[in-house]
Amino acid sequence: MPTRDPYTILGVPKSADAAAIKKAFRAKARAAHPDSNPDDPKAEDRFKEVNRAYEILGDAEKRARFDRGEIDADGNEKAAAFTGARHGRAYSAHGGGARGFSFEDIFGDNEAFSDMLRGGNMGGGRGGFQTRGANVSYTLRVGFVDAVAGTTKRVALTNGKTLDVRIPPGTESGQTLRLKSQGMPGANGGAAGDALIEIQVQDHPHFSRQGNDILLNLPVTLKEAVLGAKVPVPTPHGTVTLSVPKGSSSGKVLRLRGKGVPGKTAGDLLVTLMVALPENDPALAAFAEAWTPADPTDPRKDLG
Repeated sequence: MPTRDPYTILGVPKSADAAAIKKAFRAKARAAHPDSNPDDPKAEDRFKEVNRAYEILGDAEKRARFDRGEIDADGNEKAAAFTGARHGRAYSAHGGGARGFSFEDIFGDNEAFSDMLRGGNMGGGRGGFQTRGANVSYTLRVGFVDAVAGTTKRVALTNGKTLDVRIPPGTESGQTLRLKSQGMPGANGGAAGDALIEIQVQDHPHFSRQGNDILLNLPVTLKEAVLGAKVPVPTPHGTVTLSVPKGSSSGKVLRLRGKGVPGKTAGDLLVTLMVALPENDPALAAFAEAWTPADPTDPRKDLG
């Protein structure tokens, strides 16, 4: 049965731009993924079909060649014969005629054939040409701390394989990892495609990332802010001790060097102090009522 038109599979018009095609692919892939349809035996086939469609439309060169009718929906060459323009004759792709002409005489000027050679080698018999298998795409969700520190995640591929994928330290959301030869098998002995793993880093309740720096809002007590203190601070690499200077106000930023995202130049952990007052402390209220500040400067004077 011939493969369906990739535009139909992804549900996009032929005028769709690359962003619309990628968005449609992600939606279709999520909906068809076997993990989302554990009781549907046909889910894997639909998921493979979506990946094949994106293998064509997600590649600008392949999409253009498909639109020109040079390759089919599986990415295979459609031309069965090539024209030797310099000699004014047509030659069969599987032999016959063209005796006395070299390989380059017949095929050297044919752009379609050159493109095909970049994807594989000539088969040895009537089976045709070796073609490389399609790439397959996956989305892998990774926790914030795991993405910063690095980890290993187990991934179940649609071909039945289960692989341990190494997430390098400092991985960012949207980064794609390529697993060589873990995609669809090639035709006529051609090389297998690759598995492309797009990383989605999940939000963290306390940490956020700014380049290679990590940001953290740290609550401190009024006593710690006024008198200074050494307080524990969580980092993606473990808990460290931070010295809070005397007289620290909310919003003061302290820097822990090298405690951010690792790399050639490691980032820092930027800690913003947030003074947390007790909700009901009569002693503190009585102290505040009797207290006369040594510096009565209005902290809002610069607001106009």
